[in-house]
Amino acid sequence: KMCAGKKSYFAAAVCIMTVTSMLAVSYLRLQRLSHQPKVIGEGRRCRGKTAISTITALEGNKTFIISPYFDDRESKVTRLIGIVHHEDVKQLYCWFCCQPNGKIYVSKAKIDVHSDRFGFPYGAADIVCLEPKNCDPTHVSIHQSPYGNIDQLPRFEIKNRKAETFSVDFTVCISAMFGNYNNVLQFIQSMEMYKILGVQKVVIYKNNCSHLMEKVLKFYIEEGTVEVIPWPINSHLRVSSKWRFMQDGTHIGYYGQITALNDCIYRNMERSKFVVLNDADEIILPLKHPNWKTMMHSLQEQNPGTSVFLFENHIFPETVSSHMFNVSSWNTVPGINILQHVYREPDRKYVINPRKMIVDPRKVIQTSVHSVLRAYGKSVNVPMNVALIYHCRKALQGNLPRESLIRDTTLWRYNSSLIMNVNKVLSQTVLQTQN
Repeated sequence: KMCAGKKSYFAAAVCIMTVTSMLAVSYLRLQRLSHQPKVIGEGRRCRGKTAISTITALEGNKTFIISPYFDDRESKVTRLIGIVHHEDVKQLYCWFCCQPNGKIYVSKAKIDVHSDRFGFPYGAADIVCLEPKNCDPTHVSIHQSPYGNIDQLPRFEIKNRKAETFSVDFTVCISAMFGNYNNVLQFIQSMEMYKILGVQKVVIYKNNCSHLMEKVLKFYIEEGTVEVIPWPINSHLRVSSKWRFMQDGTHIGYYGQITALNDCIYRNMERSKFVVLNDADEIILPLKHPNWKTMMHSLQEQNPGTSVFLFENHIFPETVSSHMFNVSSWNTVPGINILQHVYREPDRKYVINPRKMIVDPRKVIQTSVHSVLRAYGKSVNVPMNVALIYHCRKALQGNLPRESLIRDTTLWRYNSSLIMNVNKVLSQTVLQTQN
């Protein structure tokens, strides 16, 4: 009886607090221990087939693994980017196989479902496991239990195990190409603009696109600019092409865009100095600098300790066009000619323009679409006189007369090199088919 013989309420309160805190400490210690890797097998060879598809369903189909990444920014962990049912997935375990000693370690995972689920039952999740101290596992398997046989489970290769030197300055992540995408001309123009602005790599999570678009992608893959990540999410979940849940039986929003963006950041963490998160119909246009490299150098100098730079989105409606740059050979190519769209919608008083980002990937923990959810370092809104996002799409303020739109010809600064480069790509892809 720890608290016997104490009459006063005060002493009783102190006593209760002491016992509570002792219990809390031992509970936390137990919790921490349960996340520590434990050896459960020895002298076994690591079996199990290595997963090869981008999206792998675990048994029971409530958890989908994209890819594991080594992350030692806080402690030595394997962080798996995945998709889980936010209520039904309660426990997962990482099974690490340590070669050459053949020890198998099991580690309880912390399941962190991203806060930006927008009401859908499935959401992007980080599945985080502490790694064994005396081994750098190359593969991991995920199981609902710390017991059993993992020889049948898929094994996932842990990426980012070796630190690399940056191979590129800028990588653009395009999170989901779907809906039989066929906006060929605008896509090529965006790609060529990215290259003019200093992008060396564009990663595209491709669900599907038109036959002609496949041809264009093949050209860019061979050129070394594009990396296509297959994204067959609709063979696993019912996807919505909207971002907000409509109570219509769909599982996940906007083709799992948020999961793809997070995967893209980790995938490029060791190889790209900056990662740019935007869509194929969006271009971050610098107004004060000739390209992104000089712009980012200046922004970093002015904002020390900043790892996330947010750029304001501005709509250039595809319905309002200028008669300039009507390149006749482009008229047979499906899609929009951005050089003809230089009128942008004015800001609306009570509407905040969404933003897209250029980030230092090594400082990001979790991202959403228009902001990061967790990061080391600050986020800063880049003023519109430094850069804006040129976004050519359907009008949002469709009833405005042309006089109310703002003529903004920033894009035309790049017209001669853009036209020349687009013609070169078209002659080797689309126009070749047509001749």
